[in-house]
Parts: sequence; C-alpha cells; structure tokens
Amino acid sequence: MRYRYMKTFFAVLLSILIFSVTNATSTDFPVKTTGQTVYVPAYSHIYHGNKEAQLLLSVTLSIRNIDPENSISISVVDYYETEGKLLKHFIHAPVTLGPLGSGRYIIPQNDSSGGSGANFIVIWQADAPTNPPIIETIMIGTQSQLGISFTSRGQALQK
Repeated sequence: MRYRYMKTFFAVLLSILIFSVTNATSTDFPVKTTGQTVYVPAYSHIYHGNKEAQLLLSVTLSIRNIDPENSISISVVDYYETEGKLLKHFIHAPVTLGPLGSGRYIIPQNDSSGGSGANFIVIWQADAPTNPPIIETIMIGTQSQLGISFTSRGQALQK
C-alpha cells in the first residue's frame, strides 16, 4: 500500500517538474511593433518601520532599445506624482536611441514630490516593426545603515 502512494507521489512530482521546466524554457519573444505608450511605476519614497517613516529614494528611468537592427524614437518622457498630476516633461523634442542604445532620466533622492505612487509615461515609435524596448525604473535609497534598491518594469498600455 505504501509503495503505491509513493509511486503516485513521484508520478505527480515528475509531472509538476516536467510542466515547470517546459514553461520555464519556452521562449516568449516580444511581438514586434512600431510604437507604444508605456506606464512605468516609480517610488520617490517608501515607508518603513512601525511609524511609517519615509525613506527617500533616487529614481532612474532606464530605456533600453533591445533591437539589434532598428532605432527607436522617444517622443514623451513625463513624470507624474501619486495623484496623477504631471510634475515634469523630460524631453521637448524626440530623442533617438540607436540599435542596442539606451537612455536614462533621473529623479534625485532629495526630490520626494512624486510620492510612493509616482510614475512615468513613455511614448516611443519606430519606422519598422521593432522589438519593444525594456523600460524600467531603478530605485535606490540609503539612510543611516539602512539601504534598499529595487526595480519596476514598465507596462505597455492599449491604445
């Protein structure tokens, strides 16, 4: 009887492992497109401790053109605060990122105006179908002996 349960257990375990490995190794290539509007979460501060103390963070918005053949044009990089109010236009004319090129925009650590729900809107275009860029924020903060860093990945919005 015990042998039968062990056999069933290992069969289920093997099925789970095969399913996990199959899903982990399947490649989901991005769908090429000629442009997107991307929402990117950011945090100019986070809360810590029992009294919800604020830890100020520097924010780096990174835009990486992962297409090895095509350039992309960035037409909008806007920074918004927690309530959705526009705080800053970063560019006033399109910026071109060549194949495998990258760009960055920075919110200094002492600028807490964005709040814990800050975000960016990035709009990019390309002349030909292109791999969508990787757009993410990197937040870093230190205070006394406390240090924290983390990232947030952008999400394309439907038109």
